[in-house]
Amino acid sequence: MTTKKETVLLTDAAIKNFEPKIATSEDIHEISEAGAFVRQNNYFTTPFGDGENDLPIEANRYRLLWAPICPWAHRQIIAIHLLGLQDVISIGTANPVRTDKGWEFSLDAGGVDPVLGIRYLPEIYEKTEPNYTGRATVPTVVDVKTGKVVNNDYFKLTNYWELAWKKFQKKDAPDLYPVELRSEIDKLNDIIFNDVNNGVYKAGFAQSQTAYEKAYDALFARLDQLEQRLSKQRYLFGNQITDSDIRLYVTLARFDIAYYMVFRTNRNRLIDFPNLWGYARDLYQTPGFGDTTDFAAIKRGYHLGNHAENPYQILAKGPDLSIWSQPHHRETLNK
Repeated sequence: MTTKKETVLLTDAAIKNFEPKIATSEDIHEISEAGAFVRQNNYFTTPFGDGENDLPIEANRYRLLWAPICPWAHRQIIAIHLLGLQDVISIGTANPVRTDKGWEFSLDAGGVDPVLGIRYLPEIYEKTEPNYTGRATVPTVVDVKTGKVVNNDYFKLTNYWELAWKKFQKKDAPDLYPVELRSEIDKLNDIIFNDVNNGVYKAGFAQSQTAYEKAYDALFARLDQLEQRLSKQRYLFGNQITDSDIRLYVTLARFDIAYYMVFRTNRNRLIDFPNLWGYARDLYQTPGFGDTTDFAAIKRGYHLGNHAENPYQILAKGPDLSIWSQPHHRETLNK
């Protein structure tokens, strides 16, 4: 693993003068003519594995860059904690409020990521692929040996931690992607992504009334179905936590504190769905979920970020977070 001595830090002048050549806002490439938000495709998609062209599975070779505000990145952290991979995957944390130069690493080491020596995420994207024109996104996996981005495929990345990295998982790691359920998990993950995970963004980033209402209606129709599904079983697939639960949880955790207000997804709050709310609390109180959920960062990122209509940068005082620790009684299901 790269040591601090080997890290080449940017000079103050280079940090100050850095101007990204790639997109730093969804508005540049991801809004259709009809005003709908169309999320960009992932660019760095080489899988982890043992194949000739796969990314090799090697402890301490990779650094996962994330921001606690981001649900796509947060689910990687949950999976890594549940599987016990914290000691083999290095973690770099970005500030919750994305700047006009992209995600910023200035929490320590004099204003840069202490391992990679970057202040802004686009720096390492431009170093890796000078012709890349999309946004630099979290999660991003960087090969520390080469200092280049190797994977930003948030949709498949949890599956790689669950399968390709098995030899480094802790002895009692849960099976989050059991072979007998993979087909069903994949189908449900697609639904959750389109209508819920990305659905809140399609509503929040819409630039036409029609696109907004279409996303809004699809989101709440799906939440109503999931509410019914969770009325008789503890988790999405019965009595065991799977990859699908991680994916749904990260959106639910951000719903009342961010999406309900900032993205105008305001038909119901999470706490207005009895089963979804109990389910979310159940997961929050499970190690790996709540202890990786940074509500303060989530609030700052959404309420003070560039998509918030908040010219005076006033940070909302609520909601009350203590209710996440209230008893959920979900353990009585599936018995």
